[in-house]
Amino acid sequence: MAPYLSEPTTAIDLASPPKAAPPLIAPEPEHCPGPESQTAGKAASCAGCPNQEICASAPKGPDPDIPIITERLGNVKHKILVLSGKGGVGKSTFSALLAGAFAQKSEDGLLNGHEGMDVDLSGGQIGLMDTDICGPSIPAMLGVSNEQIHISATGWSPVYVSDTLCTMSVQFLLPSRDSAVIWRGAKKTGLIKQFLKDVEWGQLEYLIVDTPPGTSDEHLAVNGLLKEAGIDGAVLVTTPQEVALLDVRKEIDFCSKAGIPILGLVENMAGFVCPKCRHQSTIFKPSTGGGEALARETKIPFLGSVPLDPRIGMACDYGESFLEAFPESPAGIAVKNVVDRLEEEVQAKKDGLFKP
Repeated sequence: MAPYLSEPTTAIDLASPPKAAPPLIAPEPEHCPGPESQTAGKAASCAGCPNQEICASAPKGPDPDIPIITERLGNVKHKILVLSGKGGVGKSTFSALLAGAFAQKSEDGLLNGHEGMDVDLSGGQIGLMDTDICGPSIPAMLGVSNEQIHISATGWSPVYVSDTLCTMSVQFLLPSRDSAVIWRGAKKTGLIKQFLKDVEWGQLEYLIVDTPPGTSDEHLAVNGLLKEAGIDGAVLVTTPQEVALLDVRKEIDFCSKAGIPILGLVENMAGFVCPKCRHQSTIFKPSTGGGEALARETKIPFLGSVPLDPRIGMACDYGESFLEAFPESPAGIAVKNVVDRLEEEVQAKKDGLFKP
């Protein structure tokens, strides 16, 4: 049986996560610094607020669960966030492709130089965590929508897609696939904490964290909770048009302010390649140079472009692996090239050669 969602005990502040979120007697005002922040009840905007005394007297200090999370993720070698300020750029699709490509390399013994070595795959080499609480689509893309979470003495067991790929999502906790999650930030943060603290991830080469669009609660929660465990960096996903690039620039600024290294940028939907004649057509014209130009401008590694392929959408709809079905397609080859470039950046960071 899937566990019931418990009420969160804390919400995350980047500077100093609190011990508990105080119960409020009135809604938070528009310019509230947050009832869990260090300035709660003391900021100028708190004057006259009915909650001022409650917030000011609430306990503050390091989150006691962070060391537990750090220990839980001690066997996870690399943690990568997939970010994009813009919705609709195919970020979750790319996250699923990225995790699938890593898992395929692990199965083939090609992950991080493991070729020909006896690699223990019993813990699941790749983990994919879906932190899009209100729009969880990863389970459907991986073909595991109807699975449930099982609890053991050591924690929640992730759902296994294959011997080398496991995942966790709020979708596994919902009564039906059409149930809406209508939560404020504190409850989202509480569930993300449970995904990191209570899930038995085991030994992973990579934990890929798929995030929703924007720079808000989920992103702050993940970054704050993983500070001690260590984040290798973020992969930014965009499409070629300037409307998407505008929001990706905001995501770059967020990473800079939050101290998240950017491993690289991927341009998704970069042209359409006909499956029959292989002719490529430009669907979204890069009016300002597209993702590659933005990467040059901001001095971020450009990991590559992935063309549109309608078979990717069909594979996601049916929960099948596009990379296994069409490994030699232009999009399949492009994704594999992106994975190779990403591994190079992760290795460069490990060797101290990475420049954030």
